[in-house]
Amino acid sequence: MIKLNDLYFKPFISETEIDAAVQEMVDSIADDFQDDIPVFIGILNGSFMFVSDFVKKYPKPCEVTFIKLASYEGIKSSEDIQRLIGLTQDLTGRKVVILEDIIDSGNTLEEVHRIFENENVDELKIATLFYKPEAYKKDFKLHYVGIEIPNKFIVGYGLDYNGLGRDLPEIYQLKTTQYMTNLVLFGPPGAGKGTQAELLKDKYNLVHISTGDVFRFNIKNETALGMLAKSFMDKGELVPDQVTIDMLNAEVEKNSDAKGFIFDGFPRTHAQAEALDKLMDSKDSQINAMIALEVDDEVLVGRLLERGKTSGRKDDADESIIRNRITEYYKKTAILKEYYAAQDKYFGVDGVGSISEITERLNKVIDNL
Repeated sequence: MIKLNDLYFKPFISETEIDAAVQEMVDSIADDFQDDIPVFIGILNGSFMFVSDFVKKYPKPCEVTFIKLASYEGIKSSEDIQRLIGLTQDLTGRKVVILEDIIDSGNTLEEVHRIFENENVDELKIATLFYKPEAYKKDFKLHYVGIEIPNKFIVGYGLDYNGLGRDLPEIYQLKTTQYMTNLVLFGPPGAGKGTQAELLKDKYNLVHISTGDVFRFNIKNETALGMLAKSFMDKGELVPDQVTIDMLNAEVEKNSDAKGFIFDGFPRTHAQAEALDKLMDSKDSQINAMIALEVDDEVLVGRLLERGKTSGRKDDADESIIRNRITEYYKKTAILKEYYAAQDKYFGVDGVGSISEITERLNKVIDNL
């Protein structure tokens, strides 16, 4: 992780990957132009490092020049493209390749095409090292693309954030989530997990995501994911992890400005825990802790039998079913305890006592994260 001015950036594309992408573009362009002598035009300031490495690798004679356009303000692409340095040579009848460091909205590319409207070049082709397909809003053809990337701000290899970062030999991506607390809350049946999740949600301004609630919502509202999940459930099959992850991702996206999340009922397996880690990493965040409420089995059985008198749930009224549920919980949690303990993220909390006493213990763990 690096800090430039007031923002943090995480490693994204290595020197080796950049070098391979540049070489592939060189090979492709050289193969297309054969013995023609192209004019490569770099767009300053961002492309200076790319152009330098590109022409050093280009195996045949070529010419190089630059134009300078200004399109970024901070981390946002500006609609107003300023032409600071234009063409300084006659390119009539020449084969021209624009070497861009990055194409996102396409606003700069639109200005490039405007510049060449009356230049009478024989051929005009566009080559960009980085390309954000999600952000591209124009119809101009891109003839050569090095690496497609998500629509997130990057620095390094000629690209900057308010003047800093151009000198970095690799690419870093903006860490958009600077501060977030994400918890996996576990507890055996009857541990009071639902009650505590609601209290923690309010105290720390977190979003409580219950897998059961998410499933019910998607199925009831017949969303695409809900219908897909139901198709497996109707056949008596387990819903694939990816479907569940996609549902959770939709919930996270709906609450993108949240200060963090409490995940309740997920993950349940090692593979699901890894999938959740990947999901949070894609959001520039991470799981900070797995907190498990620990309660003696006999206390749990007593609580659930008492709850069964009013809950109407059959699985709260049968002691053998209750004990089986508790046993299943420990089988699953043991795997996850090892997973999170290996990352120093497992915290067991005594779940016996008054609601306020248990809440205080949970608060102490979270406050120390």
